[in-house]
Amino acid sequence: MLPRRALRSGLIAATLALAVVPALVQAQDERRRPGERADRDSAVEAPATPSERSTQRQQQPAAEPARDEALQPAVDRRRPGSEPEQQPQTTPAVERRRPSGEDATPVLEPGTPRATPAVERRRPGQSEANTPTRGGERTDPQSPVRDRQPYDFNRATALKPVPKPGRDAEYGKETVRNDRWFLTQRLGITDYPWWDPYNQNTLKADRPVFGDWFFNTLLVSDTVYEPRSLPTPVAPQGEEDPGNSDLIGDPDQTLFAQTLAASFVLYRGDTTFMPPDWEFRFTPVYNFNRAEVEQNRAVRINPAEGRTRNDDFFAIQELFVDYHIRDVSPQYDFESVRVGIQPFNVDFRGFLFRDQQLGVRLFGNRNNNIFLYNLAWFRRLEKDTNSELNDIGQSLRRDDIFVANLYWQDFPRRGFTSEAVLLYNRNTEGEDAPYFNNNDFIERPASIGLEKARSYDVVYLGLNGEGHFGRLNVSATNYLAVGSADRGVFVDRGTDISAFFAAYEFSIDFDWRRVRLSALYASGDDDPYDDAETGFDAIFENPLFAGADTSFWVRQNVPLIGGGVVTLSGRNGILNSLRSSKAQGQSNFTNPGLILLGLGADLDISPQWRISTNINQLAFADTAVLEAARQQSGIDAMIGTDASVSAIWRPFFTQNIVFRASAAALVPGKGYEELYGDEVAYSMLFNLTLLW
Repeated sequence: MLPRRALRSGLIAATLALAVVPALVQAQDERRRPGERADRDSAVEAPATPSERSTQRQQQPAAEPARDEALQPAVDRRRPGSEPEQQPQTTPAVERRRPSGEDATPVLEPGTPRATPAVERRRPGQSEANTPTRGGERTDPQSPVRDRQPYDFNRATALKPVPKPGRDAEYGKETVRNDRWFLTQRLGITDYPWWDPYNQNTLKADRPVFGDWFFNTLLVSDTVYEPRSLPTPVAPQGEEDPGNSDLIGDPDQTLFAQTLAASFVLYRGDTTFMPPDWEFRFTPVYNFNRAEVEQNRAVRINPAEGRTRNDDFFAIQELFVDYHIRDVSPQYDFESVRVGIQPFNVDFRGFLFRDQQLGVRLFGNRNNNIFLYNLAWFRRLEKDTNSELNDIGQSLRRDDIFVANLYWQDFPRRGFTSEAVLLYNRNTEGEDAPYFNNNDFIERPASIGLEKARSYDVVYLGLNGEGHFGRLNVSATNYLAVGSADRGVFVDRGTDISAFFAAYEFSIDFDWRRVRLSALYASGDDDPYDDAETGFDAIFENPLFAGADTSFWVRQNVPLIGGGVVTLSGRNGILNSLRSSKAQGQSNFTNPGLILLGLGADLDISPQWRISTNINQLAFADTAVLEAARQQSGIDAMIGTDASVSAIWRPFFTQNIVFRASAAALVPGKGYEELYGDEVAYSMLFNLTLLW
């Protein structure tokens, strides 16, 4: 038997064991993660959850550093002799630590699992001292984690890290004007030379010059060399061959012109979606021209001045201020007014009035740019004779133009724009003294018929359109001219004006080819001695039609020899108006009119090369006026066939350098032969345009 004292001690120990062991087991189970096996023989304890770690750190003494569980392995709490439980070898996420002084709790990237880190693997030969660890820190196994310093810059980009501001940081607002325009320049990635127009350039309005004001510069060089052969009248005096009784002399001529233009624009506002708030534009132009002819008195009225003429002129082609009055809708529909010398084109193709004149223009749009309108008044400037540039040194002409037009986009169907035009031309120059040009030829009144000064009032009603219907491209222009004149060209009494004009062009694209069909009709006067003038004439035409200035009939001014000192067709004009000139003469509604039927093609051989061809058949609408002027009856209506070809070369695929060459010939018809003979007239054009 055991002693009573030993038995008592054993009972006390057993009682204590029965009370303490269950409590220890319960505490062990509570430390396990939710859903983890309650196996008492588990060898490795899983890492605690973030909330548990936070609680554990709060319970630690303040002097004890927090454990970096991403860099140090978990503590092994296995029982002696037990087998470890397999854990996944998951690479821990990079931790971002807050700056010193804040809670040092590691912050994981969102969605990154926390697991026991894998065993560190180094490359062969790599020492432990120079092995970088995750988070951009160098690993030193001998030093605690808190002594490891991160790199002070990113080795890939060389950018230094920006520390995260503290919780008590104060934020302020600072406005940096124009920083978005100059930011790339300050970073040194858009610091291009001033002469480079293709990249960020202050002279090209890519950045403001001050505040929200921008400055844009445009420089143009236009060089023209033009040999031609066209009817030239024999001089009544000073002729080298006095025995020659012909009316037509040597037709060969050569023209050279060099034009330099600069446009300076200062404007305020962002023009991405709306016009500028203010715009000031100044465009000076210098022109030098040289003409060489083989016939006396062809370039100047005085034959003693020879057959060569050199002339130069400085002009101001644009000088205006543009003010943005208001926006009328959230879509930036607007109203603006422009005052000064400004460009204006009444219609799509420049048939009626396309010029740069002094005036006031109110313009704007409505209904998300569906409707566009212009209300304008212009007082015409005199032109220089040889360059046809504005001559602001002379008094204004007594010739006023009042115009209102309305564009309706996507009408009558999408892709086609319709236009309605109402224009009133009031000319009172019949009260002025005769006007002679710089070559001493008379301009007003025109030297034809009575050769008396005249005034007129004409209203033009137009209905035009430009666009496409499916694959068919359509351009349509229609004008009705009605009015009155205080004196006719051949009758010394008041006349009524009633004339009609129509021009249509249809084209279809076949890949890189466009085929065009052109048709034009300008009414002619069938009786120059009655009280009605029925020949159509424009104000200042510059048409883009039927080959434009590559066509012989459009490009050249063919004089009416033996019927007056006027031209049958003006330079860069298509109408047979019998005016002294397009630039300085008056409109003339007593003319033979024109019928044109043409076929052409534009061939885009490459992005650099375009070839254009055009053949136009020309005829007079009525020859009664020609018969009266020439005192020659029975003139046939057929003018002839105008054939032209042109090539355009853009070596850099842009409009900065454009070389153009063209050749045109007029094969005479019966009517042309009766006026000028059967010699073929021709012209060639070589044009180089440089743009900056």
